[in-house]
Amino acid sequence: MIQISPAASREIKRLKSNQPNQNSRFRLKVKPGGCLGAIYSLEIEAESTKEETGDLILEINDIVAIVDSESYPYLQNLKLDYAEDLMGGGFRFNNPDVSSTCSCGQSFKLKS
Repeated sequence: MIQISPAASREIKRLKSNQPNQNSRFRLKVKPGGCLGAIYSLEIEAESTKEETGDLILEINDIVAIVDSESYPYLQNLKLDYAEDLMGGGFRFNNPDVSSTCSCGQSFKLKS
């Protein structure tokens, strides 16, 4: 089950409130890329954006999240958080299914 912390929920709501369309939606996915092969992608998209075949609509802590069926197996145990530090704010991904991350923390490799 995907978990979204209260801090991450607040930040997602803040990002959505800055959109011209107040009915924008939050999409979470895993995309190929980075030095270890996979990266997380968070997007705020217009409500009119067409849902893709196999999209899952999940309600987590008052956030409606759209997850495509290809990404869902890699996100099932994800804990999404948001924190601010001296370098600024950012989302933090805690996924026990990840075997390693790159030094910059953007790319990851899943356990076999």
